[in-house]
Amino acid sequence: MATVATSTRGLNKLYPDARSALDGVVRDGMLLAVGGFGLCGIPEALIQALRDTGVRNLTVASNNAGVDGWGLGQLLETHQIKKMISTYVGENAEFERQFITGELEVEFSPQGTFAERLRAGGAGIPGFYTRTGVGTMIAEGKEHKEFDGHTYVLERGIVADVALVKAWKADLYGNLVYRLTARNFNPMIATCGKLTIAEAEIIVEPGELDPDEIHTPGIFVHRLVHNPNPEKRIERRTVREG
Repeated sequence: MATVATSTRGLNKLYPDARSALDGVVRDGMLLAVGGFGLCGIPEALIQALRDTGVRNLTVASNNAGVDGWGLGQLLETHQIKKMISTYVGENAEFERQFITGELEVEFSPQGTFAERLRAGGAGIPGFYTRTGVGTMIAEGKEHKEFDGHTYVLERGIVADVALVKAWKADLYGNLVYRLTARNFNPMIATCGKLTIAEAEIIVEPGELDPDEIHTPGIFVHRLVHNPNPEKRIERRTVREG
């Protein structure tokens, strides 16, 4: 990577490492939104650095909680998460144990509703009505309203104190490009954070990204971390016999 020109240094959002990127912005009791679907597209370096900060009583909004020993599963093992806002958690035995014993509070959200809650939070929309979940435990305690003969339930947008996302490529201004299915929830999570930190495999100079390939504009990203060698673990490897 070339040396940053003097004229762009003030806009350079790159931090030396994940630990320094989290310095001064994470605290006990905060709400975080974390990108990823299973282990695909998770900001693994930022999650590990978050674990090492020792912050506790976190509420984390993420599609799931990784797996035992990896991803957000690391924060469950250290009991740093008090509540998960999730859509699917079936790959994590420690999650199940903490949920059953009452150690972990869980707010389940249908996957499409969860995505829209993130998008709404990033767009400044405090809430929206949806038919999804009406008549189920998902709708219990929530406002209901009739529209055109159908019942809808009110869902609140999610605005996180800090959002952690994973990109494939980024420039020093924080413009992000995601790769294939690793995009998943990352674009919505990048916009819903009051402060967003992105982790990217490839860092390029400003102007090297085609504007038409940018998925998240740099205006949403406050800090950037380079992780050129992510592990990209597979949750469950399935092969054909013979």
